[in-house]
Amino acid sequence: MHIPDGILPVGLAISGWIATGGLVALSVKRIESRPDPRAGIPRAAMMTAVFFAASLIHIPVPPTSVHLMLSGLMGAMLGWYAIPAIAIGLFLQAVMFGHGGLTTLGVNGIILGLPALAAFALPRQANRTGSALVQSAAGFAAGAGAILFAVALFTTILLAGLPAHLDADAERVAILTLAVAHLPLALAEGLVVAAVLGFLRRVSPELAHAS
Repeated sequence: MHIPDGILPVGLAISGWIATGGLVALSVKRIESRPDPRAGIPRAAMMTAVFFAASLIHIPVPPTSVHLMLSGLMGAMLGWYAIPAIAIGLFLQAVMFGHGGLTTLGVNGIILGLPALAAFALPRQANRTGSALVQSAAGFAAGAGAILFAVALFTTILLAGLPAHLDADAERVAILTLAVAHLPLALAEGLVVAAVLGFLRRVSPELAHAS
């Protein structure tokens, strides 16, 4: 889910860059406050590669198609590292494959970054209960909820920034159709995140969630 160049007003695009810049700065500050900030870099690099590659997997959902986002998994496994990782992944997707745009990179960073942080909180709280059922439910909620949160942000931003020269009614229908098409993806990513975190908890608990 990427907003391309030329769609949003300049002011909104600039606001997105400012917001994402502030979020990245906050993330770096939180990372630097850890006892060993470098410890999470290999995991972040691995997940950035997974996030980057996932955008190439398109799933047909008539009348359109969607692609994996994995922002929920990024948040659950990386925590604050997810924000710079997502920003780097989005930049590479834009310059190498034309997914999204450079002027809208800030807005796209917010659309995927904020849901990743929300997904970070859910499994983290559930891990304190020790209940496998609660942890699985939290993993599903993190994956599915991140998609729904991203869709809500995407839809709101696009509807707010529709260019005046476009047919507003037709654009609204297209945007809402695309949003509804992501509902099956939310279910799928919820199951993926729950399964991945459950597997990691069994074989390598230290990888199952961000510190």
